[in-house]
Amino acid sequence: MNVRLFILLALPATAQAQGFAGLGGTAGEFALPEPDTVLSFPADHGAHPAYRIEWWYLTANLTDPDGTPYGLQWTLFRSALAPREGDGWESPQLWLGHAAVTTADTHLFTERLARGGIGQAGVTVTPFEAWIDDWRMAGERFEALNLAASGPDFAYDMRLEARGPLVLHGDEGYSVKSAEGQASYYYSQPFFDIAGTLTLPEGAVELTGSAWFDHEWSSQPLSERQTGWDWFSLSFEGGAKLMGFRLREGEDEGYTYASWIAPDGRLTPYVGSFAAEPLETTRLGAAELPVRWAVRLPEEGVEIEVEALNAAAWNALTPPYWEGPVVVTGSHQGQGYLEMTGYE
Repeated sequence: MNVRLFILLALPATAQAQGFAGLGGTAGEFALPEPDTVLSFPADHGAHPAYRIEWWYLTANLTDPDGTPYGLQWTLFRSALAPREGDGWESPQLWLGHAAVTTADTHLFTERLARGGIGQAGVTVTPFEAWIDDWRMAGERFEALNLAASGPDFAYDMRLEARGPLVLHGDEGYSVKSAEGQASYYYSQPFFDIAGTLTLPEGAVELTGSAWFDHEWSSQPLSERQTGWDWFSLSFEGGAKLMGFRLREGEDEGYTYASWIAPDGRLTPYVGSFAAEPLETTRLGAAELPVRWAVRLPEEGVEIEVEALNAAAWNALTPPYWEGPVVVTGSHQGQGYLEMTGYE
């Protein structure tokens, strides 16, 4: 099946032109997130088939023994044709995997496509396992996982160890995404240590670093007017972390939100205070993309510049988007990841 057709089949006909990748389309018979819902673990590490869209997302900043920086991405997406699960080919669940490796001068990426119900892809809770074909994020418990993926010109085999608590964004995991009230359930594990082997055409290299895991699910996470987002996950020297996003409406900045995460995992949410201003752009095909940003969160004294390690970190996948490691300077020093959608 053509991968673009795969994505279109997962969206209601009325949704396909609404918001980025149809994420602003109406939920129909699918469930919608509700405030005051208590997330439960480990159960909520698993899939939620009553909701239309879901993803398990990991990005990592690593270095080799010489200090050379690398970035890794591992993502599993679930899209549903109907709000239920089923056996075999009766399952309405569709799955998509993305993996990427980024250095200062190279960006490698690939994707996998699968149907639910036949064992080709899925997520189980105890023991935790998220998989598509031979790509795996798995362990006896969520706090200690093995991570593996491969493409035509790379492979990685990593180990993850959580060194801090889960973080529930927004109001205890209920994450509002627009002034109209569209929302998702959204939590992170931003305290993973990561280590393992990356294999490239020139050979294998041992890497160590830190990783950030996101899990999010909804049926209409965006407003139909929202055309894309700029999403930052940043880790600072000293242990504090910042997740911030702006959801654009045409040329306007639109809705913004930030989670300030203290070194012990305590979260302070900020609606409307987070600001991200493009300082420098690059052209990749038909897209003009910001690759250096001024980022501010005044309440926490954050006034920083965020710059891409590799400006060409474009994932020409389904859907296409920019995803890559960044370097942080200014009031806080550090590193992280940036994702940009809706620029193509």
